[in-house]
Amino acid sequence: QKLEQLNQYPDFNNYLIFVLTKLKSEDEPTRSLSGLILKNNVKAHFHNFPNGVTDFIKSECLNNIGDSSPLIRATVGILITTIASKGELQNWPELLPKLCSLLDSEDYNTCEGAFGALQKICEDSAEILDSDVLDRPLNIMIPKFLQFFKHSSPKIRSHAVACVNQFIISRTQALMLHIDSFIENLFALAGDEEPEVRKNVCRALVMLLEVRMDRLLPHMISIVEYMLQRTQDQDENVALEACEFWLTLAEQPICKDVLYRHLTKLIPVLVNGMKYSEIDIILLKGDVEEDEAIPDSEQDIRPRFHRSRTVAQQHEEDGIEDDDGDDDELDDDDTISDWNLRKCSAAALDVLANVFRDELLPHILPLLKELLFHPEWIVKESGILVLGAIAEGCMQGMIPYLPELIPHLIQCLSDKKALVRSITCWTLSRYAHWVVSQPPDTYLKPLMTELLKRILDSNKRVQEAACSAFATLEEEACTELVPYLAYILDTLVFAFSKYQHKNLLILYDAIGTLADSVGHHLNKPEYIQMLMPPLIQKWNMLKDEDKDLFPLLECLSSVATALQSGFLPYCEPVYQRCVNLVQKTLAQAMLHNAQPDQYEAPDKDFMIVALDLLSGLAEGLGGNIEQLVARSNILTLMYQCMQDKMPEVRQSSFALLGDLTKACFQHVKPCIADFMPILGTNLNPEFISVCNNATWAIGEISIQMGIEMQPYIPMVLHQLVEIINRPNTPKTLLENTGTQKLNSITIGRLGYVCPQEVAPMLQQFIRPWCTSLRNIRDNEEKDSAFRGICTMITVNPSGVVQDFIFFCDAVASWISPKDDLRDMFCKILHGFKNQVGDENWRRFSDQFPLPLKERLAAYYGV
Repeated sequence: QKLEQLNQYPDFNNYLIFVLTKLKSEDEPTRSLSGLILKNNVKAHFHNFPNGVTDFIKSECLNNIGDSSPLIRATVGILITTIASKGELQNWPELLPKLCSLLDSEDYNTCEGAFGALQKICEDSAEILDSDVLDRPLNIMIPKFLQFFKHSSPKIRSHAVACVNQFIISRTQALMLHIDSFIENLFALAGDEEPEVRKNVCRALVMLLEVRMDRLLPHMISIVEYMLQRTQDQDENVALEACEFWLTLAEQPICKDVLYRHLTKLIPVLVNGMKYSEIDIILLKGDVEEDEAIPDSEQDIRPRFHRSRTVAQQHEEDGIEDDDGDDDELDDDDTISDWNLRKCSAAALDVLANVFRDELLPHILPLLKELLFHPEWIVKESGILVLGAIAEGCMQGMIPYLPELIPHLIQCLSDKKALVRSITCWTLSRYAHWVVSQPPDTYLKPLMTELLKRILDSNKRVQEAACSAFATLEEEACTELVPYLAYILDTLVFAFSKYQHKNLLILYDAIGTLADSVGHHLNKPEYIQMLMPPLIQKWNMLKDEDKDLFPLLECLSSVATALQSGFLPYCEPVYQRCVNLVQKTLAQAMLHNAQPDQYEAPDKDFMIVALDLLSGLAEGLGGNIEQLVARSNILTLMYQCMQDKMPEVRQSSFALLGDLTKACFQHVKPCIADFMPILGTNLNPEFISVCNNATWAIGEISIQMGIEMQPYIPMVLHQLVEIINRPNTPKTLLENTGTQKLNSITIGRLGYVCPQEVAPMLQQFIRPWCTSLRNIRDNEEKDSAFRGICTMITVNPSGVVQDFIFFCDAVASWISPKDDLRDMFCKILHGFKNQVGDENWRRFSDQFPLPLKERLAAYYGV
């Protein structure tokens, strides 16, 4: 507050720069603090500074960039880059030329200060430096920086490399022109005695690997050997930068050829890097075995991001994965969640295992034998991490060893060291798929029994690892767990009373995953009696603004979907609160938009999670939700949410719209005229999840509307046809598959209810439509879509002629269509055959692959 008052004085900023640069009688930390306060003022109010003040600050900065104190130089550098990034590079034309000329100063302090400032400017303003706005200063700056790679001072060499490094990833033209001399200079610095320089050299080579592989290829063998040395550097920061090299190389197509003959050296280096360092163990309190009674400090709890509901999840069995859900990342030690050598080495081994597959095993197995049974716990622990890291890539080759290894690991779950128990949980979760594929009594039962004990461990890190591992096991085992449900729920409910704050959040996830995995099997009075009271008790304790509501709401959403009618006794208060959360958030957002200075912006995650839980309720309760919807203003609120600026809010509101359409359309119908134009404008593949959910909702609405859908077809059809024809790029391949399936189903449904309106466009979508739906299993959605396509073909037969082979293929993908649908297929196939005549049909059907030919003959007699 005092600062706010002082900021009322126009001279206050002059005073701050004076203390920083002139008041030598004060101690350095005070002078530096004065500069940092000024920096914050520049950030907040620079455009309101009077002209004289601005000019005075700028000239003082340049005059004092060479201050004899490293702290003051650094502070002046920070101030300069802050002014520059406020759009002032254009209005301070002398800045860059001046700093560049100061590099040539005889005085070390001046040169170092100028370089420090330039490095910060390159970091903060890289884009504008490489644009026409400033007349491309990099054409002069980059050759200048390269001259300083050979400077006698290590600090200066380090600045020089760091400056140039800012321009590699963006493939800046000015650097590309000098790429060969840059690489040559890097090689010259390879053995530099200054760790900071070696670190920057490693960082440069890692980035060049992504950007200019062509230039590195001729030197690849020596680069790999250099990186092997650096990965073992005495300085852990250098080793970490070098270790990134293997991660990056693994993503390149040439990885196999390049690394093949180096594996014998590389694998032991990576495995060795996977041991905890002494510092890690101190930071992790590795010697504290029992800490369950110690409350968590708030900074232990990482912010959690809610993943908004995606409709595509309902098609997951068909191979659409939401690829951001990789939960088994190598994230075994969160508290030093800072990236470190252990994590980087493990990640590198993981990706290399995926590249080399079982060819990696001859290099790993001999090491593993030694590590896994080692008397020292630190070594044994690293072996268990290695075993987990290679699980995905080397699974096939590991299978013969698993009958011996899994029981050994299950034994390690009761090791006396907590860090061994926790890593074992993770490694076992990586082999859960195999465990579940064996007879349940052999491994699943003993593993589950031991994991449940670990969920009640006296060490918090072990509780956390066990809970996460158990969630993975649940996903793999699904209904295999049904016989043990009472036992599982017993443990999970007991953990409620035992867990501190952070692990409670993970426990919610384990319960939600259990509900997703066993589904309606959870709907037994005795299970509901165990599970619901503790959940509802937490629910009542939490305030509306508590972020712990997120995981709890997600958990309840899964539970409601699984329990179906079993959730009825609890649904009213849960429903009400969700509606209130949405209403509160919207009200807060309106206040903030009207008066941003007076009101804070709301955290919209509350609204998103609430919408998702409402979806879960609608899906679980079906028609039973009708009364609740009737008595609330949820549709008015949804109308606002669908128009929210934040994509995730729109995404969740469209999912809810689809679920309510299925559950109680009578309440949705009066709003359709308002909703449809909004759905149409959200058919934008740039926001792929929003687009998918809107597409799905349109399909559900059309089924309910029938012929009354007619006036709305023009609002959506063109976008849908455009999206289904979207070209695949490698990046969009996965998401496109899902989008095209949803799209095809919705187009089919629209065509089913309004064939006259949709059929004229048949020719524009029939081919991608057929190819995307041939891969999905028989279900209701596929059924309604194919009825639509058949009806449209009847209306516009010429639309399908050119692509008829694709239609035949799609029809053949049905295992057991309903009788009337099968008759529709028959009619169209025979109609086409009669139309073209036997001779032409024979010529046409000779192009069919044999299985297709046989199938059509057997099922449809053509």
